[in-house]
Amino acid sequence: MRHSSAPRGRLPRAALLAGLLGLLAGGPSAHGNGLRLVSQDAFASARGEAFVATADNPSAVHYNPAGLAQLPGTQLRSGLYALDFNLRYQPPASASNAGNTYETKNDFALAPQLFLSHRLPSDRLAVGVGLYAPYGAAIEWPEDTGFRSVATQGELLHLRLNPALAARLTPALSVGAGVMVDYGDLSLEQGLLRFAQPFTNHFRFQGDGWSVGWHAGLLWQPVPSLSLGATFRSATAITFEGRTDLIQQPILPPTRRDAEAEFDFPWNAAVGLSWRPTPAWNLEINADYTDWGVLNDVLIRQTPAPPFPVRQNIPVNLHWAGSWLLSAGLTRYFTNGWHASAGYAFNENSVPDDYYSPLAADLDRHFFTLGAGRRGGRWEVDAAVQLGYGPAHEVSGSLPSSQPGLFSGQNADGTYRFVSVGVFVSVGRRF
Repeated sequence: MRHSSAPRGRLPRAALLAGLLGLLAGGPSAHGNGLRLVSQDAFASARGEAFVATADNPSAVHYNPAGLAQLPGTQLRSGLYALDFNLRYQPPASASNAGNTYETKNDFALAPQLFLSHRLPSDRLAVGVGLYAPYGAAIEWPEDTGFRSVATQGELLHLRLNPALAARLTPALSVGAGVMVDYGDLSLEQGLLRFAQPFTNHFRFQGDGWSVGWHAGLLWQPVPSLSLGATFRSATAITFEGRTDLIQQPILPPTRRDAEAEFDFPWNAAVGLSWRPTPAWNLEINADYTDWGVLNDVLIRQTPAPPFPVRQNIPVNLHWAGSWLLSAGLTRYFTNGWHASAGYAFNENSVPDDYYSPLAADLDRHFFTLGAGRRGGRWEVDAAVQLGYGPAHEVSGSLPSSQPGLFSGQNADGTYRFVSVGVFVSVGRRF
């Protein structure tokens, strides 16, 4: 469901917040990992997101706030991540539509970011702020996939305002912490029957809400050639308040109900080790864990009860699992401020087969990146190209994650594949 179906009074607020970031849309989240948008800076992405132990530009607000303490003066950095992706589905051999291949619609996404850092007069303290999207998704499937009553459309807009403070405790040790103020707008759509024709039928939920969390980081450089970083982001929960819209001709006319649903967003922890044998080289490895297990059972509550056959309180069974993002990156620094990077990341699937959702369509994914940039004078620029590949993932024995009606009987069994190409550009200015 698109934002055009948002309740009156909610759409202007969501549009205003989205306007602060410019144009923002999400496909299957960058680097997968459930709904996480992992890529938040071109230099970090060029290194396969292995940046926790480096964190040497204003995007440290997100990657590791302790890194702000090593940045001089005032710095502004903004970026734009463009992703073209292809998500395909093939029904199982036993299905009536076996042999067909289905692809998602509108397979292009943009995600901007904005970061600011400032060293305070004490020289040991620094502050920063970021405005970006830590989560996001926008998927729309055709109506004839065979899982229409499980899912057809879903969209999550998730914006974060993230102020942070960092302190250099010793020449080798810095710490940082920040507050995460999040706004989310969620829409979900599925059929009430197996087929869209001859009788119009669908169920839609849309709502928005706010949450507050925190994060902290540490950066330790015991010797010039070695740096260790760690960061932690707290779990948050958003109660999406809005409405449902449903219709099932000829027995159920267009009906609207007030509705709400609380979704938990996971805590995340990452550690990194950066080795710099000479000032010209930086090799880093990261291990990043996201506890998607908090996204378990959700209940969509409607007031008052809708007409039969739609239930008043609709369970959404997710039962996701925690997953790892393992990455490695290498940067070579040249004269005159130029540098080149390469990276690799493996992202583990977060969505088990039990209640597999085509709106997440998560699977194990591999990402390969190359990038280059220059830091000279007051300006700096980075660009990265990213290739993503998800080998065929066969789902079997799944149950529908939600059934607003009573007579659907479909599931998301089948084979899913993923390929993506991303381009990321970040520009910085020092004052």
